[in-house]
Amino acid sequence: MPPATANIPVIDLAGDEADVARQLVAAAEDHGFIYIKNRGNDIPAAAVDEAFSLSRRIFDTPLEEKQRCSIQTNNRGWTGMHAETLDPKNQRIGDFKEAFNFGEFVDGKAQQPIPSTIAAEEARFAAFADSCRRLCHKILYLLGLGLDVGDFFSSAHFTTPSGSGTILRFLRYPPADADASASASADIRAGAHSDYGSITLLFRLPGQAGLEVLRRDNVWAPVPVSPPGTAADPSPPILVNIGDLLSYWTNGLFRSTVHRVVFPAEGSGAAVEGESSSGPRYSIAFFCHPVGTTRLEPVPSQKVKDYVPAGEAVSANPYAERKVMTADEHLFMRLKESYGTLYDEKKEDGSKS
Repeated sequence: MPPATANIPVIDLAGDEADVARQLVAAAEDHGFIYIKNRGNDIPAAAVDEAFSLSRRIFDTPLEEKQRCSIQTNNRGWTGMHAETLDPKNQRIGDFKEAFNFGEFVDGKAQQPIPSTIAAEEARFAAFADSCRRLCHKILYLLGLGLDVGDFFSSAHFTTPSGSGTILRFLRYPPADADASASASADIRAGAHSDYGSITLLFRLPGQAGLEVLRRDNVWAPVPVSPPGTAADPSPPILVNIGDLLSYWTNGLFRSTVHRVVFPAEGSGAAVEGESSSGPRYSIAFFCHPVGTTRLEPVPSQKVKDYVPAGEAVSANPYAERKVMTADEHLFMRLKESYGTLYDEKKEDGSKS
């Protein structure tokens, strides 16, 4: 039996601006995930390939050097296997992954300790982060255009080079058989969660399985790296998903869709044809955040004002009905859920290192 499909739309940003804006708003409302056709005008395929090459260098770094850059309470640095638990209510063990988080770069320099093995490449990481930021701003502008709120989402809230929770994250997931405790039926690579920021850009490698989204009918559906019709593209489409903050700002109109990364067994009905979890899985995520003091209250859009949630099995955003808070308050709340011990220990954040 073929797997359930996520039916995520593919949108080409090169089209008519007003039409693209309408398409993006519809996708944000109906799915919360969007494929952006990447023709190289925003982030060239070569830049994505280079970023994945740099990613491998991070994770091939000796353990003691990675530990020197361990994650702090500012959400920057390295995390090892099982350190993060994205779905603490349902996971028996932490996520099967390791990650390295870069915070904001200033003048091409990371504002945190980085492994000596990649120090010479610092400017290349910064350049990739800059490309991701520019693409996020373009998408956020178009979403604002589609809601008739102008440049609200892409305004100065997002352009300050520091003071936001924006993160460029490199991830490595081991294969299913790399850890004797890993079981496709019991354990997952990344627990079910929604993203904490405004929007996320996700880069994946062809053939590497695992990402699933929770549809409105409460069914988990795989998200192929290359959706139908894009296999011949020089670079797989960039996957964009709506985060909690856009759901706050639109009062739940935009879906901060729950998703996870699993160990799909071939022939199980959960695996996409041509994709496998037999080897390591690499991905790169750019989490775009506003300045931390930004208030999370509905934008002055008639479409948002008129929105009435349908009676669906899955809430558009489980956080949308909470009190108005700031972006930093929301981020801290979500991080503490995933890294409770780290935050309880009140470690120094390392931002001046």
